[in-house]
Amino acid sequence: MTASELVAARHSPRGEVALLRRGQTLELRVNGVFVMDTAETSTERALADAALAQAPRASSVLVGGLGLGFTTAEVLTDPRVEHVRVAELEPAVVDWMAQGYVPHGPQLLADDRVEVAVADLADVVTHTPSHTVDVALLDVDNGPGYLVHERNATLYRESFLAQVRRVLRPGGVVVVWAANRAAELRQALTSVFGQAQETPLPVRLQGREEHYWLYSAPLPEVP
Repeated sequence: MTASELVAARHSPRGEVALLRRGQTLELRVNGVFVMDTAETSTERALADAALAQAPRASSVLVGGLGLGFTTAEVLTDPRVEHVRVAELEPAVVDWMAQGYVPHGPQLLADDRVEVAVADLADVVTHTPSHTVDVALLDVDNGPGYLVHERNATLYRESFLAQVRRVLRPGGVVVVWAANRAAELRQALTSVFGQAQETPLPVRLQGREEHYWLYSAPLPEVP
């Protein structure tokens, strides 16, 4: 394995946020926990594509987690999208994107449709008016089984998912990314939305064929 080089690091109240480089690959870690890298971005894009494909309207999109920006970048390719609000907990991640550590970062954040809220996703959702979001994409951890912060466990429970349902317009959809199958997440989504779909995403990791998972739940349209 290629040795890693520290590109940037910053301490926050939640611990160390670090950007590493392995060869040509950038990697984001929080407290030593792998979050994402630039080597395999297909699943971040698939998260956006899957949600947008299910949404009859997509003028307003909420993205939980900026990361290295690939999910948000894919959302912006949909001509229906007029506004994307991104909730990112770590100011360092936003700063590094703006400063160009990730090459597409400055252009992405300069897009007039993009608004970044440097805040906890739960707080952003709580303060979002009801029925104002068409698509909600949640990718703040590696799924409920691999949390970046332990308190993020609440993001996969019925109480928070009910808040997500509140902010969605009729016909809206929520999609959650997970590294592993998450039966409890699917059950929680089903309890709140009445239905949920589990979709495997084939991915090749270090020469192995693996799967990531998307969990989606739509709201019915008003007749």
